[in-house]
Amino acid sequence: MGIRIITDSTSDISINQAVQMNITLVPLKVIFGDMEYKEGVDITIDGFYEKLVKAERLPTTSQPSPDDFLKYFKEGKEAGDSIIVLVIAAKLSGTYQSAMIAKEMADYDDIHIIDSDTTTCALRILVEQAVKLRDEGAKTDDIVASLMELKDRVVLLAMVDTLEFLHKGGRLSKSSAILGTLLKFKPIINVKEGAIGVVGKERGVNKAIGRILEVMDEFGEIDTEYPVHLGFTAQDDQCKVLKDKLTEKYRLNGMIMHPVGCVVGTHAGPGACVVTYVKR
Repeated sequence: MGIRIITDSTSDISINQAVQMNITLVPLKVIFGDMEYKEGVDITIDGFYEKLVKAERLPTTSQPSPDDFLKYFKEGKEAGDSIIVLVIAAKLSGTYQSAMIAKEMADYDDIHIIDSDTTTCALRILVEQAVKLRDEGAKTDDIVASLMELKDRVVLLAMVDTLEFLHKGGRLSKSSAILGTLLKFKPIINVKEGAIGVVGKERGVNKAIGRILEVMDEFGEIDTEYPVHLGFTAQDDQCKVLKDKLTEKYRLNGMIMHPVGCVVGTHAGPGACVVTYVKR
């Protein structure tokens, strides 16, 4: 009997990384017209952003089906393993619902499905912690309890070029999107309890990054026991500026910077910069 960890592709963990971590990735889908692509399987991140900037119409996204989870649940059941599932916020995607339906279909009690209340690099922090605890020999119930406590301390802040993509994708109201795009402001958003909110809007990259640092101070001290992740959509230049500012202000070392995947990138749009960390 072992512990199997499953997450979805919005965690921005690549297939190769998933193999190294000994976890299972269930991909979400991005749809351009009549063409459907499984994130990280049928389309690369670079290929996605190339298509996104050229697309006349915004692509749509789709959650995995219950069957996409069920095959892994059945394998775990047959092996007598515990299964821990960490997925994108239920308020942002139907992925959690699909996993819950699959659990009922599998008829297996030792499946623990956690709504992360977040996505992208923040979800990745939770997955990395689950892997760490599993590899240290922690019991399933202890891992689940730790993740439930930790997810309330994970912070996700992002600077986006426009709120247009979030509004068109149905993740933000029209009024919030209009306010954020007035006078070419750079909106700053956060994900809290699974919902997206606007926490600031500033003119220019430097002022927007300054506001991110202010919000981080308002949220409380960074817990350096956990990694700080930086994510970017299409271009990493603004993310590098943020990384330098974080290093200068908080003396952070070893920050991990990587591209944000297709599904989250569809709603954030090109030019977004994300920082995620755990607060004390």
